[in-house]
Order: sequence, then structure tokens, then C-alpha cells
Amino acid sequence: MNLEALQERIREAAARKAPLRLRGGGSKDFYGNEPRGELLDTRGYAGIVSYEPTELVVTARCGTLLAELERILGQNGQCLPFEPPHFGPEATLGGCVATGLSGPRRASAGALRDFVLGVKLVDGRGRELAFGGQVMKNVAGYDVARLVAGSLGTLGLIAEVSLKVLPSPACELSLELEVSEAAALERMNLWAGQPLPISATAWHASRLCVRLSGAEPAVRAAAAKIGGTRVEAGQFWEGVREHRHAFFDGPQPLWRVAVPSVCPPLGASGDSLIEWGGALRWLRGAEARALAAKADGHATLFRSQGKRESVFAALDPRVMTLHRRLKAAFDPAGILNPGRLYAEL
Repeated sequence: MNLEALQERIREAAARKAPLRLRGGGSKDFYGNEPRGELLDTRGYAGIVSYEPTELVVTARCGTLLAELERILGQNGQCLPFEPPHFGPEATLGGCVATGLSGPRRASAGALRDFVLGVKLVDGRGRELAFGGQVMKNVAGYDVARLVAGSLGTLGLIAEVSLKVLPSPACELSLELEVSEAAALERMNLWAGQPLPISATAWHASRLCVRLSGAEPAVRAAAAKIGGTRVEAGQFWEGVREHRHAFFDGPQPLWRVAVPSVCPPLGASGDSLIEWGGALRWLRGAEARALAAKADGHATLFRSQGKRESVFAALDPRVMTLHRRLKAAFDPAGILNPGRLYAEL
């Protein structure tokens, strides 16, 4: 498949005002409001366009398998620093950027959008647009390249992406401590103010797991300072990232709650799992949105077995006005993943 074929399909749909469902591997179909429209499969537009390890930049097409991209980076001792979840072997780079999700390393390394240098986008008119570039200094004016991260395909088909990559950690080890939720939050916030090479934290059921990454002397010095028991936790972190950890099993709705890291325990009646030094809290049960609002945060209905609507927290009317204007500018016919992010879009 070539880009011209994708453009023609979008032009034809726009002429008919027929909604299109942009979809790669479908590993994140569960995320966001219910997808609708005629399927536009992007997997055929795949492959790495350019990769120069010494420049720490890779450019690849939307249908490129995320696992394949990470494999090639790994061969050169490099990685995607934001540690994106796959949620299945068919995950693609386009879906990765469209959902904007980051994994356990996000609190220390930064979010996915922080590593997007440039994108090639096909808008709702079928036009090929390019934003950003392959170096940080290319970004000027409105940073549209990062704007599409997390847009769920509502602004355009993310045809090609340039990402900054980083060297893989030279040394990693994980520690486990037995602490209460309140004590875990206190420790994580205390550590955040210290020069410790912490690359991930996760608390669940009185178990606080801490991952240290970096130069071996720094990692070992930090381990001695933090204490706890050293554990082999590679599968644990993968389980947290890919939601294979036991906490994520079950039929109850799963909520992703973002709050200030210093926020005390939310007092949820059900089970919870805490990541990102206290800033990300996974909850079960319908009370999540009220608890998030009380803590000056917001909640997203991440997974649900029932009908999905109003998945994302409501926006301030002024912010929604900006979203509508962006949608109208990029997709005037409103055909690209309509309603997937918000019903109004």
C-alpha cells in the first residue's frame, strides 16, 4: 500500500461524508469511545523510513509493528524511552502515537508526546501535511506534531512519525518493600526530590516495587539507600505495562486516574494500583470520577465491558471550543474517527 491510496480513500469518503474508522492492528480498540465508520486499515503502509543510531532519531510509517521497531532499536542498544504499552503483538506505531499512552518509565523519562519530533499527516481532505522534523530545533510556532499524540485519529491519519530514541539503560535492578499505601506515597514523593535513578514505581496490595536504571555505580548506591529486597521483576514491569498483572483482571470497569503525586490515598472502596510516583492511580468501580475531581485530578474510563460513552473527563467549554476549531480545520467533513475522543468531535 502507498500513501496515495490512503489519501484517495479519505478524499472519496469526504465526498460522500462517510465516517472512516482509522485502524492499525486494533490492539487498542478498547480505548476511547466506541469506534464507528467504514474501516480504513493502515497496516499496509509500514516500514522504517530512516534510522541513524548516532543521531538518536527513527522515522517509520504508521503500519510498522511496534515490536519490530523496538527489536531494531534494541539491536543498536537503544529504546523508546516512554516504554509504550502494546496490548497485543499486532500493535502498530500509528496506534501507539494516536493513543498517546506511556508505560512505567513515563514519570522519569517523559511522555510519548515529548519524544515526537515530526509527523506526516493525511487530513480530512486527503492532503499530505508535514509538521516538525527530525531534530528538536525544527519545532516552531504551533507544535502540531505533538498535538496529534493522543488525538485518536480525529485530526488526521498519522502516516509517518519521527521519534527521538535513547540508549537502553546500562544497568537495571528492582527492589521490593512491604509498606502501606500512605507510606508508599510518602516514600515515592520523598525519593522524587532526591538524585536517585528511579525509572519506575508501582504499589499494589502493600507491595511497593521500585526499578532503578542507569550506570551501575549509581544504581547500586541508590539501592543501598532505598533498601528493601532485591527481586527479579522483569515480568512484573511487563505485566504492569501490558495489563497482565493480576490487578487488571476482572469484569469491573477500569479507571485511569491522574492526580498530583502528593495526593494522599483516594479512599477508594475497591482495589487500586499506583504508578508514576503517585501521579497515576488505577481504580475499579464507578466512584473514580468523583474521587478524582475531589483530588483536583481527572479520571478516564480505560476499559469497560459495557457501552462506552463519555470515556474522557469533560473539558472546560473554552477548551472544547479550541478542540472543535482544530477538528474543523483538519477534518471539515468530520469523517475521521468521529466521536472517538469526544462526542462533539
